Amino acid sequence: MTDLTELGVAAIRDGVAKGDFTAVEVAEAFNANVAAAQAALNAFIVATPDAAIEAARATDARRAAGQPLGKMGGVPIGMKDLFATKGVQTTAASHILEGFKPEYESTVSQNLWNAGAGMLGKLNLDQFAMGSSNETSYFGNVISPWRRNDGGNAAMAPGGSSGGSSVAVSARLAPAATGTDTGGSIRQPAAFTGISGIKPTYGRCSRWGIVAFASSLDQAGPMARDVRDCAIMLEAMAGFDPKDATSLDLPVPEWEAGLSGDLKGKKVGVPVEYRMDGMDADVAASWDRGIEWLRDAGAEIVEVSLPHTKYALPAYYIIAPAEASSNLARYDGVRFGLRDLPDGAGLQDMYAATRAAGFGAEVKRRILIGTYVLSAGFYDAYYTQAQKVRTLISQDFKNAFTRCDVILAPTAPTAAFGLGEKTDDPLSMYLNDVFAVPASLAGLPAMSVPAGLNREGLPLGLQIIGKAFDEQGVLNAGLAIESRAQFSAKPERWW
Repeated sequence: MTDLTELGVAAIRDGVAKGDFTAVEVAEAFNANVAAAQAALNAFIVATPDAAIEAARATDARRAAGQPLGKMGGVPIGMKDLFATKGVQTTAASHILEGFKPEYESTVSQNLWNAGAGMLGKLNLDQFAMGSSNETSYFGNVISPWRRNDGGNAAMAPGGSSGGSSVAVSARLAPAATGTDTGGSIRQPAAFTGISGIKPTYGRCSRWGIVAFASSLDQAGPMARDVRDCAIMLEAMAGFDPKDATSLDLPVPEWEAGLSGDLKGKKVGVPVEYRMDGMDADVAASWDRGIEWLRDAGAEIVEVSLPHTKYALPAYYIIAPAEASSNLARYDGVRFGLRDLPDGAGLQDMYAATRAAGFGAEVKRRILIGTYVLSAGFYDAYYTQAQKVRTLISQDFKNAFTRCDVILAPTAPTAAFGLGEKTDDPLSMYLNDVFAVPASLAGLPAMSVPAGLNREGLPLGLQIIGKAFDEQGVLNAGLAIESRAQFSAKPERWW
């Protein structure tokens, strides 16, 4: 029998439906991979093998009874530990939520279970989704399965914050996983590990039951082996949710059925501002190849301008910490989670002690930044100005899309870096998001697809940005790149 863990979402779904193998056989194969890799890769905070088997048995029973299996029937997935899962620990990779077991299910995860998916476990991430390397988790670093080809054995960053998700898919621990993207946290880790991932239009997927970082930016999306698998999973995840005031009250398109790599009549924009001085040569070459691939797919290539791009990163690192400062105020040691109550301490002492013990250094840094920019003397100077810049960035995209249908850019300025190489340099770490943040600020759909390897043998990703609500156009351009890149590399197993 084919190694079931080499199969993606579509192959598993279709194989289970045809009876080529059972859903239980699939779940058992992935459960074994999760257990074998945990010590080396640390991708999961909690493994839930029983839950995967239980869901698989239910799928097999439905098939035996001739009932519909659902869009994700028989597919076990990894769930980023930012999504509330009823009765299963949900921590956001923080000490302050360690041991918290919600009494409710997030809308996105419930949608997936309703579609026939099962859960392999809760995936590691940067604490409260704050990070670009998955080094800020209270539960330890996630280790990329990829290695440089220089003969060394340096541990590589899997990207962040969805590093556990990217590793689980890349290392064949799961055929797909959920991610969340606030400023690139689906796209950048997908690029670092040679997989695909899409951030849909803001509001496509409900935020209800997702631990909040920056509410006006957070958006759930799928991470999988290829574009088709992302389309299938996004169909299952998306949909209107009356419990989320920002949820889009729109029907969910049939993105899988609409997939086409033929871009005849389409225009692809190339933003001139993204050609930065000192740009990594391999990234630049990859971008040039992507342009030619899309031209070969029938698209017309046009230059577009996004003049406020240079202000996107500073605006993001004002808006996101400001919203985080507000959202994380709920973790006070009173209602749930960690409580640190020193002898003789008063209420304020308990707040301080709990937050000091429960939040990591990066989370504290962003809370301090956010609290500062929201303070009375600086609100207008920083936060209000950043929101004005955000409006200008959104307008830049609207202007660009009068000339093109989608925009092509690199996903990240470099390939993966070694763990520890940027830990003490937060500004350098934040620059990883330079190409990803503008689409997040504008709430636009954007996707990363693998485009090849750099000279060190590490994956590079290309990013497609689309108009609001045009996930189909983004997926189709991604498919055009995927079919021409023919990316088949996978990490050599060392774990």
